[in-house]
Order: sequence, then C-alpha cells, then structure tokens
Amino acid sequence: MAQVHSSIDPDEVARFSALADRWWDATGPFAPLHRFNPVRLGFIRDRVAVHFGREIRQARPFSGLKLLDIGCGGGLLSEPMTRLGFEVTGVDASEQNIGAAGAHAEAQGLNIDYRASTAEALLEQDRRFDVVLNMEVIEHVADPRRFLLDTARLVAPGGMMIVATLNRTLRSLALAKVGAEYVLRWVPAGTHDWNKFLTPEEIRSFADGEPLAVDGPFGVTYNPLSGQWRESQDASINYMMIVTPL
Repeated sequence: MAQVHSSIDPDEVARFSALADRWWDATGPFAPLHRFNPVRLGFIRDRVAVHFGREIRQARPFSGLKLLDIGCGGGLLSEPMTRLGFEVTGVDASEQNIGAAGAHAEAQGLNIDYRASTAEALLEQDRRFDVVLNMEVIEHVADPRRFLLDTARLVAPGGMMIVATLNRTLRSLALAKVGAEYVLRWVPAGTHDWNKFLTPEEIRSFADGEPLAVDGPFGVTYNPLSGQWRESQDASINYMMIVTPL
C-alpha cells in the first residue's frame, strides 16, 4: 500500500498534546485564544452569512450546513459553531486534544463529531464540508502548501474556507513571538516558530495554478487598553484569508 502523505509535524502535536487538559482554562496557557475568540467568531459568522445568504439574527442561522474545524484543539471554535446551527466535525492530530474536546462538549450537551485524524484521512474518506475552518494551524504543520491545498479540497462546491495565521514580519517577531512568549508570557515559550509564520503573499502563492480564489488579508489587531481584539486593516501580525473553490 502506498504511504499516505502527511503534513503533520509530530513535535507540534506533542507540544499541544501536553497542554490538552488546559484548553478550557480561560486563565491558562490558552488564555490568548479565549481573548481572541470573539473577533474570530464574529468574522466567521459574518462572512459565512454573506456567502450563504443567511440571517444571523435567527437562533440557529447556519442549520443545514456542514462545518469542519481542522486542528480543532479543545473545541474553542467547534462549540460556538455548533450553537450557531452548523453540523460540526472537529479534527485534530492529537488524541489528547480530542479527548478533552469531547469531554467538554458532552458536559455542555453538544453533539460534535470529534475525530483524532488528519485532513489527508478525510480526503481518503471523500468527505466534503460547506465551511472549513483552518485557524491558527497552518503555521504549525510540516508542509503548509500541501496542507492548504488538502484542506481546500475538503470544501464542497459552493463552499468556503477561512484561514487564520501569523504574518512573518519584524513586528510579529517582536510582539507575537518575543513579546507574547517571553515578556507578557501569554503563551508558553516555544509555542511559535517565527520562521514558520506565513505572509499573505505566500498563502496566495500556494493557490497559484489551482482552481481557487483567495481573498484578503483581513487583519486582526489587539488593543492593550481595552484588552480586546478587533478587525483591522493592519495585517502585519494576525490576519485571516478566505479561500473559495472556483
């Protein structure tokens, strides 16, 4: 049998697996993601609503749509997406993360299809989703181009993928790497490898020659006075992009 290609980086999986029981601790190592979640959720909700013509003031505006949260971690996005009406599949390469996510969802009475798996395995199963969330994952894989193209192939016709990552700039080195890990201690030292951050131009280049449209970047910035994140024209540190099959 031919070996299935994998973009998974075992060292990255092990690093996050070691923190699996802390995902839902809002003051723990994933506190930055908890603070980041409102702006991510708003961006996803608004862009998906426009794309599919849904009314966000409804109780479950995205009922009938299938969503994949790839690299779902402990389920910080999977749970609110389920509450918005999506049929959610959460996939992570770490069995420990999936165990933590499943236990938390069960305690909340949420039905989420959590799987310790990979994008490549889903492709072999011929799975397709209306929305794919590729959030803060691509900078942690061994082969980002292959990962982007594989996850894009999981998008059903007429669907969309949202990619969130960190820009490789001197500003992100100072703030997202040195500042966040060693000065503010928002995340454990070694969480990020600045050399693996990706520029928006690189994300676009991954799709060159492929039947994909790439929109963005849509910047996200942090206001230290309010302690909140907001959408911004500044994409020098955090940004999101939208990928749609043609």
